[in-house]
Amino acid sequence: MSQQHPHDVVVTLPDGSELDVARGTTVEEVAYRIGEGLGRDTVAGLVDNELVAAETPILEDCAIEIVTERSDSYLDVLRHSAAHVFAQALQRLHPEVKLAIGPATDDGFYYDVAGVDLHEDDLDEIQAEAEAIIDADYDIERVECDRGEALEYYADNPFKYDILETEAAGDDPVRFYQQGEFRDLCAGPHVSSTGRIGGFELLNISAAYWRGDEANETLTRVYGTAFGSERELEEYLEMRAEAESRDHRKLARELDLFSIPSHSPGCAHYHPNGMAIRRELETYVREVNDELGYEEVRTPELNKADLWKRSGHYENFRENGEMFAWTQDDTEYGLKPMNCANHSHIYDTSMRSYRDLPIRFSEFGNVYRNEQSGELSGLLRLRGLTQDDGHAYVRPDQIHEEILNILHAIEDIYDHFGLEVLYKLETRGENAIGGEELWQQATDALRDALGAKNLDFDVEAGEAAFYGPKIGIDARDALGREWTIGTVQVDFNIPRRLELTYVGEDNEEHYPVMIHRALLGSFERFMGVIIEHFDGKFPTWLAPEQIRVLPISDDNLGYAHEVAAELGDARVEVEARSWTIGKKIQTAHEDRVPYMLIVGDDEEEAGTISVRDRAEREANNVERDDFREHVEREIEQKHLEPTFLAGR
Repeated sequence: MSQQHPHDVVVTLPDGSELDVARGTTVEEVAYRIGEGLGRDTVAGLVDNELVAAETPILEDCAIEIVTERSDSYLDVLRHSAAHVFAQALQRLHPEVKLAIGPATDDGFYYDVAGVDLHEDDLDEIQAEAEAIIDADYDIERVECDRGEALEYYADNPFKYDILETEAAGDDPVRFYQQGEFRDLCAGPHVSSTGRIGGFELLNISAAYWRGDEANETLTRVYGTAFGSERELEEYLEMRAEAESRDHRKLARELDLFSIPSHSPGCAHYHPNGMAIRRELETYVREVNDELGYEEVRTPELNKADLWKRSGHYENFRENGEMFAWTQDDTEYGLKPMNCANHSHIYDTSMRSYRDLPIRFSEFGNVYRNEQSGELSGLLRLRGLTQDDGHAYVRPDQIHEEILNILHAIEDIYDHFGLEVLYKLETRGENAIGGEELWQQATDALRDALGAKNLDFDVEAGEAAFYGPKIGIDARDALGREWTIGTVQVDFNIPRRLELTYVGEDNEEHYPVMIHRALLGSFERFMGVIIEHFDGKFPTWLAPEQIRVLPISDDNLGYAHEVAAELGDARVEVEARSWTIGKKIQTAHEDRVPYMLIVGDDEEEAGTISVRDRAEREANNVERDDFREHVEREIEQKHLEPTFLAGR
């Protein structure tokens, strides 16, 4: 590398190479230094993984990636511009509107507004105006004005004024982006013109609080999405329609799985059908825990807050408003947000030797998080949930093998649900406790384990929990959506804070290393994911009702019960309603029952059954023992689909 001038900064490029540039060089100028073509194609930049405008000056050493139309981040830029198009259209139709914020999201964008009464019926008119703005292909230009002018411009908009006094408090001049007659306070980045938006669609309206705080004003949030082409938009809308048809809240009503009544906000009531699924999941996880050497424990939800002050959870949960806590008789209590501290208490009740380790505790632990009401979403976002939690206390020399065993178990588990596993390594963030050396050791242990299994993974800088780095386990479902579910974390810090020790070979006390892991995450979230993943058509081993026996007439009801009684531990129902056989079959299909056994006079006389599955395959004159033995194997081996009639 060339000798660096005192006024230079070093930018690190994606291939690891370094480039010296003068302090104040913009992202776009860096791109031109790399290559003329890249400079011309520059839309924005990722500076230390933060999306910034092409005009942003580089003021200190950093990692930089140039964003072009071919970059993964380009869609975020386009969608941010689409949010401005919506705001411009709305302001044309409703000049009295007060605009708040309009960021890009994973699926599109939203814009929060006040001062106007909007309903779903209004979206078509706004959509038409937005499309006219896109067709007009206005240049999107960055403009600046002095701070006093900006404050005056937003004197009657409390939301933009608040931003000028907080996030933009040090900005002078203040940055705006302008397109046509529309101007919006914004740091960018944006595409070059409104015509770059190929596909634009407004989706729905909801309510939101300013700054996400329930104490603040309620705003109207309008959601939309945008793509570079109409074709991509159409594909997305088709997928979205399919996702809506699979919504686990909708399917829960149809299949009678669970409810979340108003008297228990954010806490699920499991109905018998839903509990049948949960029990199967619990049984499966217990089997895996037994294989991994975990001993099951049970700890209380209610504890004194001092427990979490010692572990560090109090500072990270209570002070952020995420913990249910109250004071009684001058003592502060709380509902546990995590199980780690309670498991550590059990570890600490005995003297531990290096020979005893690893010591592993598992628990289906009920925990509580004070989520805001506007963020609650069925089983996917709750206040009360049950973690399939586990903590292993190990010696440093046992870390690698312990992580490998957990990762191997996770691969096996998710395979039984037909979910693709994705891995991400989450590293030290601003709220981290403990020294950097311990964090680096923990991060290296996770990275080494992923490497040993040849697993691809993304690095998410700064996203770890406060006590240690994490392998986040994402699952990609049948619609290609990604859900964060399980975790593996290496923690050197909580054992030190709680003064957990073991006696080593040297007869000295040492701190164990704590490995936190959740195979499914929470039962609630995992159930929400698989309800949608399977579209309610659960594998036979998971299905609340595995087999329904359908007598052709009431005369065959006795034989139907005889057939049902021979099916052992399978979850079997006999359809006893005096319906036509056609209606019985249709209802069983609507209920997504894996197998229907049809019995009439011919079957009763021959001692056989006719089998139909929910894929509408059929076979007649089936021996009852053949079907029973197959279903027992299918359930034991956890097949993803009913397989008795496959290939017949």
